[in-house]
Amino acid sequence: MGDAAPESLILDLLKWVASGERSYEEVMDAWRTSCPRLPVWEDANDRGLVTQERVKGRCRVRITTAGLDLLDQHRAATKSSARASTNSGSSPQSHNAPA
Repeated sequence: MGDAAPESLILDLLKWVASGERSYEEVMDAWRTSCPRLPVWEDANDRGLVTQERVKGRCRVRITTAGLDLLDQHRAATKSSARASTNSGSSPQSHNAPA
């Protein structure tokens, strides 16, 4: 395994940031880690999934279009996967009882 953060953690970060306005300090308290194997915040930044903006003199973290696109792709894949497993589990089976 490389040093990249697991995709599921990056998706969690994106969902959290997308759910409401977050200050930089709030994001750092929740997501920065000293563990070099889980650079979630760093990976999200490097991939352009989040951005930092100055609003009224305060730094705010927001999800980017690329971050929203990644969330949409994940949601679509999750729905597709759920439909596929539902359809495969609900097919009627014929039971022939012996005469």
